[in-house]
Amino acid sequence: METQIHALSDLFRQLGLSDEGSSIEQFIAKHRPLPKEVALTDAAFWTPVQAQFLREEISMDADWAEIIDSLDARLRE
Repeated sequence: METQIHALSDLFRQLGLSDEGSSIEQFIAKHRPLPKEVALTDAAFWTPVQAQFLREEISMDADWAEIIDSLDARLRE
């Protein structure tokens, strides 16, 4: 089985957010730093649908998991 490699812009598009580089950077700057005691999927800035997508992809260690982890790290910087 072949896994897909997704870019951060792909994840933002999947979440229904702007996938433009400047919009992604603004989103990260606006929501960082995410406290270490708050799971990415529990962050208040996600809609319920977005949070559910992130939870499912992480729990299944799906194709999206790696880029979700990358976003998580960037939000905690």
